[in-house]
Amino acid sequence: MGTMILLNDFKRQWETVQEPVFQAVRRVGESGWLILGTEVSVFEEALAPWFGKQEAVGMGNCMDATEHALRALGILPGDHVLTTPFSAFATTLAIVRAGGVPVFVDTDDSGQIDLDSVENCLERCYHKIRAVLPVHLYGHPLNLDRLRKIQEHYSIPVIEDCAQAIGAKWMDESVGSCGRISVTSFYPTKNLGAMGDGGAAMTDEPDLAIALRSLRDYGQAAKYSHELLGSNSRLDELQAAILNDAILPRLAEMTARRYEIASAYRHAIQNSEIRVLRPEPDATPVDHLFPVFVPSARRDEFRQYLQSEGIQSAIHYPGLIPDQPAMRACPFVISEDPRRARELAATEVSLPLHPYLRDDEVARVIDFCNAWH
Repeated sequence: MGTMILLNDFKRQWETVQEPVFQAVRRVGESGWLILGTEVSVFEEALAPWFGKQEAVGMGNCMDATEHALRALGILPGDHVLTTPFSAFATTLAIVRAGGVPVFVDTDDSGQIDLDSVENCLERCYHKIRAVLPVHLYGHPLNLDRLRKIQEHYSIPVIEDCAQAIGAKWMDESVGSCGRISVTSFYPTKNLGAMGDGGAAMTDEPDLAIALRSLRDYGQAAKYSHELLGSNSRLDELQAAILNDAILPRLAEMTARRYEIASAYRHAIQNSEIRVLRPEPDATPVDHLFPVFVPSARRDEFRQYLQSEGIQSAIHYPGLIPDQPAMRACPFVISEDPRRARELAATEVSLPLHPYLRDDEVARVIDFCNAWH
C-alpha cells in the first residue's frame, strides 16, 4: 500500500518553511512585543491587496472576523442575515453570536449559494434582510458581478466569506473585492494557513476599519476607553510574522501547484460513478478542497475503498447547518427547501489536495478512483 496519501501534510510543509519560521520567531522574541505590534501591521498591509481592499484587520480567527464584520455594519439583535446552509458551522455561528437571525437559501449543484435563490428571497423579504453572507466554497469564486449588483440594487451589504478562496478570481476580479467587508481564515488547513489560528477582515471603508480594530480589542477607542462591546480577538505578533515571512511569499507558488493537481484530477478521473466539480468558465479557482460526488448509498464504501488503498478522504460537509442540534436553541429561517444542498451533503467526498503532493501520489489517487466500480 505504501505511505498514506494525506488530505494535508504539515510535516512536508515544515520541511519547506522551517528556516523563515525560525527567523520570524527569533525576530518577534527579540523585539519584546507580542501583541498588536509592527508584525501585525506589516502583515495586514501585505494581505489587503489579495482581496482588492485597502485595509486588513487581523483577528483571532475567521468566525470572530465575521461576527465583528456584522457588528461593524450595524447588524442588531433580530436582524435577518441571508446565508448558505452548506458550509462550516462557524459562518452561521457568527451571525447568531452577533444577534442576527440566519436566513438559509439553497445552493446550486456545485455547493455555492444559489444567487437566483438569493434574489428571489430578497424580492420576497427585502424589508427584513439586513445583510448577505455568501461563502466562496471549496476555493471556487462566486459570480462577483452578480454579487455586486445584488448589493447595489437592494442597498444591502455583502460580507464575503473568503476563508477557502484567497486568490480566487471571477474574470479579473479577486474574491473579497465586491463586499463591503470580506473575511478570511488562517486556520492551518487553509491555503494561507498559520501555525496556529487566525483570521482577518478586509474593507475599503476607513470607518469600518476603525470599528473592526476596536471590536477585536474589547471595543476600545483608546486604552481603557470602551465605546463598543467588542471581544478579545487579536491576531498575535508571532502568527503574523510567520504568515508574512514563511507562508504569504509562497502563496502564489502553492496556489499554482494546487491548480496543477486539481486540473490533473479534473482531466483524468473518468468514472461514471464519480462526479467531478468543474469551475465555471469565468472562474479561476484556488482549489482549497477537491470535492467529488458519488451515489449516497455508496459513499461509505468509496471512502473505505480509498482508505484500504492508502488514500485519506473527508466529507465537506456531512449535514446542513439548520439541521445541527445547536440550532434548536436559536431562531432561523429556511427560505426554501435546500434540496440541492441536502443532495450534496449526502454525496460529497474530498480527495487529497495540498501543494506538497508528489506527482506519483496524484497518479495513485486518479488510478484508484478510476478503478472503483
